[in-house]
Amino acid sequence: MQIAFRADASIEIGTGHVMRCLTLADALTERGHQCIFICRELQGHLGSLITNKGYSVHLLPLSLPSSISALQLNTIEAQSSKTELLPRHSTWLGVSWQQDAAQTIDAIQSSIIDWLIVDHYALDFRWQNACQPYYSKLAIIDDLADRQHISNLLIDQTYNRNPSDYEMLTPKASTLLCGAEYALLRPEFAQWREHSLNRRRTPELNHILVNLGGMDKDNITGQILTGIDKSHLKTGITITVVMGQNAPHKDSVIQQAKMMECSCKVLCGVNNMAEIMANSDLAIGAAGSTSWERCTLGLPTIMLVLAENQTKIASSLAEAGACLISYSSQPEVIKNLVSTITPKLMSRLSKVSQQIADGCGVNTVLVQLESL
Repeated sequence: MQIAFRADASIEIGTGHVMRCLTLADALTERGHQCIFICRELQGHLGSLITNKGYSVHLLPLSLPSSISALQLNTIEAQSSKTELLPRHSTWLGVSWQQDAAQTIDAIQSSIIDWLIVDHYALDFRWQNACQPYYSKLAIIDDLADRQHISNLLIDQTYNRNPSDYEMLTPKASTLLCGAEYALLRPEFAQWREHSLNRRRTPELNHILVNLGGMDKDNITGQILTGIDKSHLKTGITITVVMGQNAPHKDSVIQQAKMMECSCKVLCGVNNMAEIMANSDLAIGAAGSTSWERCTLGLPTIMLVLAENQTKIASSLAEAGACLISYSSQPEVIKNLVSTITPKLMSRLSKVSQQIADGCGVNTVLVQLESL
């Protein structure tokens, strides 16, 4: 099959949408399918990373290129209603949805697209309708259940997400894959699962992992490190910070790590995240896509809610007893949370979280894409 992904990464959006699309693309490619990516050239885009992984990338510019005719754009705009409310995250596109649709069509119209896979909070049924002549089937990856789609397949990997949340937002014939069992994780997480779970049978707090996603535009990492430093943990504790290569506060975090009371190293752009997680005793991280990675490995977690769209993920996991949750990243709050961590609590968090995801969700999604 010929498959096109439409997803963006930026300092504001983060990297999670593109990364989970890459996971699915890798699995599809292994089965002989051809994948391309369509991404906007926002600050912090991952075009180079996608290219380095062997995929063709159409980078959409922030202004309308001359190759797109005024007639094409006017046709799309004529089909849209000016009175309908736009998605809450519509500004994440950097352009209007009509312009984005026209640019996407320009990128794919020379190809025969069997599946268009869209992972973008700013795009809904209007954009999907405009692009419909250029693809056979549409798959949506979402977490919000806050806008309408014309999807053939929808994947929402949020724990305890109910398909009924999408019944009024998708066609009746749409296949709905809802729940953490469909989490799109790289194979390495399933491979490291047994090792990770075995070492948690007798938990001890010796190694803390701090990971706030690929960007961390507000330098929450710096606040967390200050809080850990204030907690005066036992001698011998080590901290590993993982950041993206494009993280805007990377240099200041590296300098802060050198000044800490305990040993702290900063890693950027790693390709062995599962191994790092599996050998960590506690994680402090955001309530994004990495939530399912930590669950697969049974990694006890202090989870920070850094954006409104993360509330559903965090609250569902906290209610299940799979993590500790905080809506604040202030150093004093982090200090108090870290001080509550005991081997007994770590064991309880690990046992609950490891039941939520097993790292094999991508296989189920592959079966659905191929069968449809």
